[in-house]
Formats: sequence, C-alpha cells, structure tokens
Amino acid sequence: MRWTIKPKPNSKTVEDLQKALQVDCSIATLLIQRGIDTYEAAKTFFRPSLDDLHDPFLMKDMDLAVLRIEKAWSQNENILVYGDYDVDGTTSVALLSSYLKTKSDSIATYIPDRYDEGYGISYKGIDFAHDNDFTLIVALDCGVKAIEKVAYANEKGIDFIICDHHRPGNELPKAVAILDPKRDDCEYPYKELCGCGVGFKLIQALASKEGQPVEALAEYLDLVATAIGADIVPITGENRALAYFGLQVINTNPRPGIKALIAEVKKEELTITDVVFIVAPRINAAGRMKHGNYAVTLLTETDEFLVENYAKEINTFNLDRREADQRITKEALLQIEDNKEEGKLTSVVYHETWHKGVIGIVASRLIETYYRPTLVFTKSGDQLAASARSVKGFDVYNALEACSEHIEQFGGHKYAAGLTLKEENYEAFKQAFEDEVSKTIDRSLLTPEIQIDEQIELSDITPKFYRIIRQFAPFGPGNMTPLFMTENLRDTGYGKCVGEDDKHLRLTVKQGQQKIVGIAFNLGHKLSLIKDEKPFKAVFSIDENHWQGNVSLQLKIRDIKE
Repeated sequence: MRWTIKPKPNSKTVEDLQKALQVDCSIATLLIQRGIDTYEAAKTFFRPSLDDLHDPFLMKDMDLAVLRIEKAWSQNENILVYGDYDVDGTTSVALLSSYLKTKSDSIATYIPDRYDEGYGISYKGIDFAHDNDFTLIVALDCGVKAIEKVAYANEKGIDFIICDHHRPGNELPKAVAILDPKRDDCEYPYKELCGCGVGFKLIQALASKEGQPVEALAEYLDLVATAIGADIVPITGENRALAYFGLQVINTNPRPGIKALIAEVKKEELTITDVVFIVAPRINAAGRMKHGNYAVTLLTETDEFLVENYAKEINTFNLDRREADQRITKEALLQIEDNKEEGKLTSVVYHETWHKGVIGIVASRLIETYYRPTLVFTKSGDQLAASARSVKGFDVYNALEACSEHIEQFGGHKYAAGLTLKEENYEAFKQAFEDEVSKTIDRSLLTPEIQIDEQIELSDITPKFYRIIRQFAPFGPGNMTPLFMTENLRDTGYGKCVGEDDKHLRLTVKQGQQKIVGIAFNLGHKLSLIKDEKPFKAVFSIDENHWQGNVSLQLKIRDIKE
C-alpha cells in the first residue's frame, strides 16, 4: 500500500480561515483541501439549503423541455418516460413518472431489457412507443449520443426530450430539448449532476412555472440521493445539498419502496455509504438478474402490502446476484492461477456461462486480489461481452482504444468500460491488451494508494474535533471521509486478532498519555508489527463505537507500517 500525504495548503489561507471560523488548524486545512476557503463557502458547506440550488432555467434547452411537456399536458398526449436499467436510470424514471402522474393520467414508463436491448435508447423501445400512440418520449440517464435512434423516432412522429449527464459526442441528436450540463454550449453552473439530478431539475422547472417552491419537491429527494450515491458522482456543490436533504427524507419519511428495502437495517441513521451498500445493490439487482421494471414498480408503488411483496422479490434477486458474483469471482481467481497469470500486468478472464449481469462486479472484486486493469468476459449471443475496470490513475478506455482492431464495439470512461468482440479474436485481444498496458502503465499505479489528508497527534482527537468532522458528511467523491496519519504509536499490550479466520485486528493505541481504541479490518496479518510495544504508524479515520449503551471515539485503521 502506497501512502501519499496531500500537500499542505498555503499557511496564510489556513490562518485566515481559522480566524474567520474560529476552528483549529486541522479543520481549516481539511476545508481548504476541499475547496472551501472563505466564511461564505464554509457556511454553505456546513449548512446546506435548498435555496442554494441553481435556477433550473440556466440549463440549456430547459425552457424548450418545459414548453413541450406543458403542450403534451394541454393536448392530453401520451408521454413515455424512458430510462436506463441501473440505479440512476430507474430512480430517474420513478422520479419523473411519479411527478408527471400528478398532472396527467397519460404517463407510462419503459426500461430496456439489459440483455435483449442493451444500454440506452433502443429501436424496440421506440417501436413500443409508436405502437401504443406515445408522441413524446422523455429519456433519462441516456440518449445524448442516440443520433440514429432519435431520427428513427422523429420519422414515426415521436418527439424526444433527453435528460442526460454523459459527455456528448461532436453531434447532438435532433431532439426537442437536450438537458445535459456537460454540453459545451450549456452554461449551467454545476456540471456533475447524475441522471436523476437532471430529472429533478426538470421537475423543479415544471413546478416553478406553477409557482411551487423547491421545498414542495422534497419527497423526491430520497430517489436523487440514492442515485448520487450509486452513480459515484462528486458530492460537492449542488449534489451535496441534494444528497443532504435526500438523506433526511430517507431517514425520516422515505417512499414505501425504499422504506421496505431498509426495513432490516438496525441503524438509527443511514449515511450515503449505507445507501450505496444497502439500497443501491438491491435496486441494481432487478436490472442485473431480471428486469429494471421491477425496480421502477417498487419505487413508485404506494400500497404498502404490494411494496412488501415487491421488496421480497428484489431481495431474492439480490441474493441471486450475490451468489453469482461470489461463485464467478472464485472461478475467475482459479482461472488466473491455473493459467499461471498471477505475475501479469492485467487480468483477462472468460467463461461462456458467467452471468452477464454481474461481470462488472466480478471485475471489481478481482482488483481487490490482483490490483491491475481487469476484464471479465462472458458469452453474449454469437459474441463475447466484457466489463472492464481499472486502477486509480490508469485510463482503461484509452488502452481499449489502442486494441480496437480486435474489438467489435466498446464504450465507457477512464475507470470502467464495456466491450464486445468475436470469440476467435479473444486470445489476440488478450495479448494485445497485456502488451498495451505493459507499455503505458506507470508501475507505481499497480500498488494501491491511500491518500492521507493530514498528519495529526492522538491528542488532537477530541469529541469537539469529531463533532466538526461529522458535519462534513455526506461523504463521497470530492469530499471523502478524512484520513489521518499518526506516527510513534504503541499498542497497550491488548492487541489481538478477531473475527472469522482472525482476519481483523483490535487494539488500544497510545501516544504519550493519550489512548484510544482502534479496529483494523482485514489487517490481522499485521499483528506482528504491533507486538511487544513496538512503535508503528497508522492511517485511520475517526468513528464512534457504540457498545452496551456507551458511545466512545475509535480509530478505523486502514493500514499499519513499522
């Protein structure tokens, strides 16, 4: 594990912020690292408000989208709300369709089949719209590159409004409106919305035309917060406010579908991390194992009895998903060993029976064992399909582009991509990918990195310090949970391995007169480093330990070194 300490901000800037906020140097440093360097910025950060959301009409084409939907309402046109099968897509469809249904009965939803139609807008979906007299399709979390599909819809007399957050190509589809903050000609101030976030801006615009304040739309924010967490977009700026208030809804008055998914969770308050690991995988499991429609139905149903049954179904899909990804991961790891490929710079594995819905998860799991660019292939029709995942700092999309002579189709971004190729090209591609990575990767990127915010002393860790850190939440990209490093630590002699197979380490660390309990998950193998009061250094976050009614601070230790 590589440890990297973030550079210290300018000392004058730290001092000025310290004075303005009346906080200590460590807190001021953490804020400046997150781009918060004035009293006003800190106020917005610590006290999010829905009033801080931008005017939705600053988004290019928003006026055209609103006019087209109002026209559809007035003429009682049928509107089809279309979205992708992942969490961002299904929450977007749930959000917009349930809002539109408060204004019109002529609303239906469509999620493409992951296996039959694939990602994004499909000809089959447009044919469905045409056969059922839909004259307007609103596409969410997809569509910004669907030039031919939108043209096909136009030929059939169907208009499109596109709400997307992916980067457009050089040419845009001929849609009535394209809402996408990443358009070059869009001056919307915040570029990092997810698809559901763009959908929310559309209902905010529609509601504002009727004189409704944004607070009236708070009930939809549980969906937006779920999508923000699942889609791994930065939790900064507008996303921070949406996630903050969305979590409040999840914790106080969630829609019945989300309430049913979290019913088993024994926690007083869910965080964005809980949403990512509890709610999102279950919603995703519908599209992976069966069909994304199940997720939309769960998220829009209001009858509690029906919701309970839908949630049971989705939980079953999630158990199937978990069983499949664990089994396939074991098989993939065995394949790497059998082929004696442990020493390569890439992992490329294939089996024709592996479930296409989980190969992306398996690729991520393989990286936990072999930290390197990874592709997991399965059979898909008469071709092979793969999910690619990368390591921090390496652009897997560019590497695939360099191997494109062996590939039929590919798409994605720096850290995750998908591709298809002919079976007879698999071995040639596998070698070409290994060659390309070995030529272009900086070898240091093959060791996982821990980015440390600050070096502190144990005496800095006080209840007040932790109370302020807690207010940095919700955490996520752009505002990760602060990680600290402390040197010259010693165990008090009670350090021991705990958990199944002694995987974890529980210890009480001391530095001078200061003592604090620490838990180190998956670091049981480092017990020898802390034995006999040997000095060591550790990287950790600060957390609360709840035990038998008592609450105390503890360290969640990420790594230990001599």
